[in-house]
Amino acid sequence: MIAALQMYDWPEVREATDRWWKAMADGLGVQVALARPAEFTDPWFRDDLLFAQTCGYPFTHALKGKVDYVGTPHYAADGCDGADYRSIVFAREGRPLEGFRGSVAAVNTPDSMSGMLALKLVFAPLAEQGRFFGRAVETGGHLASLAAVQAGRADVCAIDCVCVEMARRYRPSALEGLVEVARSPQVPGLPWITRAGDVGKIRMALRQVFADPALAEVRAALLLTGFSELPLSAYDAITEREAAMERAGGLRLL
Repeated sequence: MIAALQMYDWPEVREATDRWWKAMADGLGVQVALARPAEFTDPWFRDDLLFAQTCGYPFTHALKGKVDYVGTPHYAADGCDGADYRSIVFAREGRPLEGFRGSVAAVNTPDSMSGMLALKLVFAPLAEQGRFFGRAVETGGHLASLAAVQAGRADVCAIDCVCVEMARRYRPSALEGLVEVARSPQVPGLPWITRAGDVGKIRMALRQVFADPALAEVRAALLLTGFSELPLSAYDAITEREAAMERAGGLRLL
């Protein structure tokens, strides 16, 4: 079996991530080390997936009906509200959103809720025939999007608020010279999923690691404060917002 937690697996918190997963694995009675494949999406599609965290957009699109939902973590981050989160839009200077017409947008990946769809939801109301930005560049990750805006290769980007909080705590240089210009609507956060695991047993192990006082420092390092077991229908907020945006004319990015 395979387990992977690469969505927020920054080098600064890798030790904490390993300790958190070790406690989870012990609770599940398995000896499965965390995998960190070069293509971080690969584990999501494996039949032997024990535990992983995915993005809400793949969860409601490419993975829909192919994985079992486990839960949605809560994070101590500005922009999070329980299991919900949002993206923060950054630029090098503050201006009304209309002032970014014709500019360059940085997008982490085409299937990202926080870096792609969130950006569309913010700027689509200003689009004309699906156009607003002059062009978009794909960066491969949130930190790379921030760097692109800092360096002037792009003018605006949308960043997952948990990543923003991690940058403030562990890598403040990633935000230097950038200002917040908007926030996206809230949607359910990045879900934990399984294919080969027992959802009930995994949830029991999660309750144990969140209740264990010996893991308080680990949870704090990872910004974790708890988790929710949401109904699957909660994630309809993502597809419904996307559909409403497209009906209104949409916004082309990549």
